[in-house]
Amino acid sequence: MLRRLAPWLSFIVASTFSLHAELRLGSPFGDHMVLQQEMPLPVWGRAVPGESITVRFGAHVVRTTADASGEWRATLPSLATSAQPRDFVVVAGPEDAPREHKVFRDVLVGEVWLCGGQSNMERQLGPRQGQKPIVGWAEAAAAATFPTVRQLYVSQSTANEPQAFVDATWSVCSPATAHDFTAVGFFFARALQQARPGVPIGLIHTSWGGTPAEAWTSRGSLAAFPEFTEAIDLARRAVADPEAARVEYLDRLEAWCLAHDPGTQEGWSDPDIDDTSWTELPVPGLWEDAGVSGWDGVAWYRRTFDLPTGWDRSDLVLDLAAVDDVDTTWINGIQLGTTAFYSTQRSYRIPAEVLRPTGNVVAVRVLDTGGGGGIWNEQRRLGITRADGESATIPLAGAWRVQFARELAGVPPPPEAPMVGGPNVPSVLHDGMIAPLVPYALRGALFYQGESNAGRPAQYRRLLPTMIADWRRTWGAGEFPFLFVQIAPYQGQPPEIREAQFLAWKETHNTAMIVTIDAGDAEDIHPAEKRPVGERLALAARALAYGESIAYSGPEYVSAEFGDGRATVRFNHTAGGMVAPGGVLTGFTIAGADGVFHPAEATIDGTCVVVSAPEVSAPVAVRYGWANVAEGTLFNDAGLPASPFRSDRPD
Repeated sequence: MLRRLAPWLSFIVASTFSLHAELRLGSPFGDHMVLQQEMPLPVWGRAVPGESITVRFGAHVVRTTADASGEWRATLPSLATSAQPRDFVVVAGPEDAPREHKVFRDVLVGEVWLCGGQSNMERQLGPRQGQKPIVGWAEAAAAATFPTVRQLYVSQSTANEPQAFVDATWSVCSPATAHDFTAVGFFFARALQQARPGVPIGLIHTSWGGTPAEAWTSRGSLAAFPEFTEAIDLARRAVADPEAARVEYLDRLEAWCLAHDPGTQEGWSDPDIDDTSWTELPVPGLWEDAGVSGWDGVAWYRRTFDLPTGWDRSDLVLDLAAVDDVDTTWINGIQLGTTAFYSTQRSYRIPAEVLRPTGNVVAVRVLDTGGGGGIWNEQRRLGITRADGESATIPLAGAWRVQFARELAGVPPPPEAPMVGGPNVPSVLHDGMIAPLVPYALRGALFYQGESNAGRPAQYRRLLPTMIADWRRTWGAGEFPFLFVQIAPYQGQPPEIREAQFLAWKETHNTAMIVTIDAGDAEDIHPAEKRPVGERLALAARALAYGESIAYSGPEYVSAEFGDGRATVRFNHTAGGMVAPGGVLTGFTIAGADGVFHPAEATIDGTCVVVSAPEVSAPVAVRYGWANVAEGTLFNDAGLPASPFRSDRPD
C-alpha cells in the first residue's frame, strides 16, 4: 500500500538506551553473521566508560577503550573470504581477568549487501495470507540448502532521532528458513553465489511496506526539501502533546473539507438525503479494483441497515475494516469519529440513543491521498455487533452507494495527519532502521521502493539521488554500488514514476536500475515474479561491484531524431544486439505536432529503432511502454528489457 499518512491513535516513543555496565555490540553483530571481506571492518558498541575493549577474530586482535559516555569503536583489518565458521570474541576489561565477554559463533567472511525498500523488498519467499505466492517459491525453498547465505532481519522500528541499536537477528539459509528471507534478496544471493562459488553472502534486510523514500532519508539531507518541514514539525509536536496535535488535525481536516468537498458542504452525512443516483461499489474493496482508476480525493459511502429484534436498547460497535486513507464516519447524521491511516482497523462505538428500528444510515467520508482508495481489506472486521459481547453480527459486506465528490487535482492539498510512531514520517526509518546499522562494512545496497512516491514523480527524481548520497555519506565508505528496481507495471503506478527512476539512474554514479516491464502484474502492486528481479540485481552487482564485463542493463534510451516521416531512436546497453522475443517489436507510440499518440510500427536497425505510423506524417515525439501497465518487447540479446521512456519529457 502507498501512504504518507500514519495514525495518531497510539502514542509510541522512540527507544533510547541509557548508559549501563553491560557490554553491548552494534546491532548487526551476532551469531551466524557474515563480515565483509577485503575492507577494514569497524566494530563498535557500549561498555563501562574508560573500560578496555579487546576484539578477537581468528589471528587478528585489536584493542580500544570506551570513551566517557561508554561508547567504543575498533577496526579489524581487511579479511580474506572464508566459509570456515569461526568465533568472534569481544572482551571488556583486562584480558587476563575480563569483566565480561561476548562470543558470536559460526561467523563467516564474504560479501554483505543491504536490502532496503518497501513491500516488494519486504515480501518474503514463502506464502503469505492474502497475497499471491511467489512464482517457484516451493521449489526454491526446498532446494535452499545454502549454509553460507545468511540474512540479518532488522525489526521494523521508527525513531525521531538516530538510534544506536535496533533488534536484529541473523539466520542461515536452509529449506526450513528460506521462506522468511526477502524473496528478492534470496534470488539475488542464490544467483550471486552461483557466479562466485565459495563466497559467503550476507543480506541485511531492512524494509517496511508502504513507506516513502523520505522516511529512509536523514533529516539533514531533507533540508533541501522544505515541503517535508511541516510533517517533521507535526511529528515532533505530536510526540510532545498527542491530544493537542489530534485536535488540531481534526480542525484543519474539517476546515479543508468545508472549503473543498461538496459532500461536506451539502451535508451528505444526513440520513435523509436522496442517494438513489449514486454509484454502487463492492465493499470491502479498493475502488481501483472496481474499475475506478486514477481517482485521488474525497468520496462518500452510504449503507443502510435495520436492527434485529431486541437490539434497540443496546450500544453497538461498528467495525469498518480499513479505509484508505482517512475516514470520517457518521450514523444517522451523528459523527462517530475520524481515523487516519490506510491499514488501521476502524472500530466505532454507536450509542443506543442514535439508532432507529429500521433505516439506519452509515455514512463514510473517505479521503484518499494517492494510490488505492476506499473501504478495503477483507481480512479485517466489517459489520455491526452489540457492545455487550453478543455474538450476532449485522453484515455490511456487499454493495454500498458511492459518490465521488472532489478530486485532489486543482485544489490545495489536504492537511497532513500528525504521524506519531508511524513509518511514513520523514527520516523515522533512517533513524530507526538505518542509523543503527552504521558503520557495519558492506559491499553495496539493493533498493526496491518508489510505489509510495508515485504521486510525486518530479520530487522523487531529486529525492532518490538525495537518499543514495545520504546513505553513502552516512556509511562514510565512498560511493558504494547502489542497485535499485524500477517499479513494475501496475494499474495504479503512472509512467512518470518509472521515468523519475530512469533519470535518477542516469544522474547518479555507480548505480544500476533493474527494469521489470516484463515481470509486473496489472492487478497486483506486488508482482509474484521475484526471481528475475533478484537475478538481474545479481548481474548488476557482478558488473558494478566486481568488475565483470557482462551486460547488466537492457537497452537505454539516449536520443531520438525525426525526419522523413519517422523517428530514429538511439540506445545504449544493446549488448550483442537488440531483439524482440517472438519477432514482433511492440510498445512504441508516435505523435505529431497535435500531441496525439498512435500505436507505431518499429524495426531494429543496429543500435537504433526506427518508428513510424501511417497516421503521423511528421512525427515530433516518440514513446515506449508509456502507460501505467507498461508493455513492450524491446530487449537486448542478454535477455534484459528496455526501460519505458518518452522523448517529449518536460525539462
